Amino acid sequence: MTAPRFRPNVPEIHRPYTAADERYGAMDYRQVGRSGLYLPPISLGLWWNFGDNVAFDKQREILRHSFDRGITHFDLADNYGPPYGAAETNFGRMMREDFGRYRDELIISSKAGWDMWPGPYGDYASRKHILAGAEQSLKRMNLDYVDIFYSHRVDPVTPIEETIGALDTLVRQGKALYVGISSYSADRTAVASAVARSLGTPLVIHQPAYSILNRWVEDGLTGVLRQEEMSAIAFTPLAQGLLTGKYLGDGRGQRSQTRSSLPDKPLSHATIAALRGLNVVAKERGQTLAQMAIQWVLREPTVASALIGASSVEQIDENLAALAGPAFDTEELERIDALAEGIDVDLWAVSSKL
Repeated sequence: MTAPRFRPNVPEIHRPYTAADERYGAMDYRQVGRSGLYLPPISLGLWWNFGDNVAFDKQREILRHSFDRGITHFDLADNYGPPYGAAETNFGRMMREDFGRYRDELIISSKAGWDMWPGPYGDYASRKHILAGAEQSLKRMNLDYVDIFYSHRVDPVTPIEETIGALDTLVRQGKALYVGISSYSADRTAVASAVARSLGTPLVIHQPAYSILNRWVEDGLTGVLRQEEMSAIAFTPLAQGLLTGKYLGDGRGQRSQTRSSLPDKPLSHATIAALRGLNVVAKERGQTLAQMAIQWVLREPTVASALIGASSVEQIDENLAALAGPAFDTEELERIDALAEGIDVDLWAVSSKL
């Protein structure tokens, strides 16, 4: 009798990946502007927890779980890490080993515009930087194209026609399906949209910072987006951790990353009191503060998706639970507005005056 062959006990994370059959069962995807692009209401950003500072198996666990729960959009940029480029490189490994056969189900975005390499072409939004940055990103991610490519920030020197023309070129080359901009002011967004429309490659999406505590987009940008038939995807909807449970104690919090724009000193008593007040509103709604903050951003009609970061599958699940929260009533929104005025932290409003 032949002895049975030994089968090693391979950890689940190292086994070949098959996506969950029910991944689309509980997610309502939102149309972006009037385009054919649809995003999950919660998207996953790979800004900080997907560089070489986090074990690859941990990243793989989060990415697999996200897709299994219906999160089909992964947002990157050339300088995401650390170090720069590492997040795209690690995601490229995921594409090779796990996600390759699901490519047509995924929306993958990247960006160029922040400092990436030395010299006059390694930064901002010249035609050379945009096109070279996109080419480098595709190589790192093992992709022939991205679904969305953004101009990551305003260039105060390069003519906007040159920047938008470079985005148009990427679409015509087949290296991007859709294009957008990030952190452009209302006025610049209107100009950029007009240029793109004249070229025949409309901008469909804008990625601004937006949260209960950072509302610059409401001062004109949301109106422009409606007029131009564009949508927004809001980054930092949790105000870099302020709108979670981290800062409800002494205001120091426990940061999982060091690239925060929050001050290192403890928060003021008034700010802590306001955060605790917001937490009371959330509890009355049957939510965590983070869940309420995400749902608050998504209440804005122009916002197609909230872009979250995550360091665990538990955070993914908590944030997705925001989608099941009750609708806001007028009194709740007024209480949130009043409490938010008591927060005295200067949050990142990125280029809102450019």
